[in-house]
Amino acid sequence: MSAIDPTSTAHPAVQPSLPLASANASPAFDPEKVVVVFFVGGPGAGKGTQSEFLTKDYGFNHYSAGDLLREEQDREGTEYGQLIRDYIKEGQIVPMEVTVKLLENAMRAKLSKTPDGTGRFLIDGFPRKMDQGVFFEESVCPSTATLWLDCPEDIMMKRVLKRGETSGRTDDNVESTKKRFKVFMDQSMPVIDYFEGQGKVMKVSAVGSPEEVYANIKKALEEKGLMAP
Repeated sequence: MSAIDPTSTAHPAVQPSLPLASANASPAFDPEKVVVVFFVGGPGAGKGTQSEFLTKDYGFNHYSAGDLLREEQDREGTEYGQLIRDYIKEGQIVPMEVTVKLLENAMRAKLSKTPDGTGRFLIDGFPRKMDQGVFFEESVCPSTATLWLDCPEDIMMKRVLKRGETSGRTDDNVESTKKRFKVFMDQSMPVIDYFEGQGKVMKVSAVGSPEEVYANIKKALEEKGLMAP
């Protein structure tokens, strides 16, 4: 995956230099060829587990916005490492230009390997804010649907703390998780409401075994016309 331009002197918060109201004539990718499903839910809702199932059965290329950011922060020579570390540690949302560019780079690298430029992408943990979703759809590709794993806060907390026993992630602790819960409710729920108004949201309960949750996800996908290849 190509990195964000490290030679730029602009502040990370304005990288890349694309305005919210995109000046592009069209998005980077054709929605007739590229299927994008946003996958959202609070921390610990089970997005990672369900993404593994969906990648295997539905031919999705799975990209976690959080994983791409963590990969970038550890990449040798990156000028954004400390900025990303600080935002993640505080449970805050990394400037959208950084996140969207990382996603676009990852998608472009995958599509360049397909002869007809077609592909399915499951974008995990994105968008987390309204401007991220709008900016992505204007500059990268309009989304096909949004899959929302709805999970009670107490269950999410238990899952995150259990994961933290082995994950090594700096944000898998009580303090950071509480902050992430609040950020999700304050900033991500309006995104879900926005796409729900467009009829794009598939709401699935995250309570139950992974297999039970997945069965409900498959049903929701089929109702949206997203069938296994």
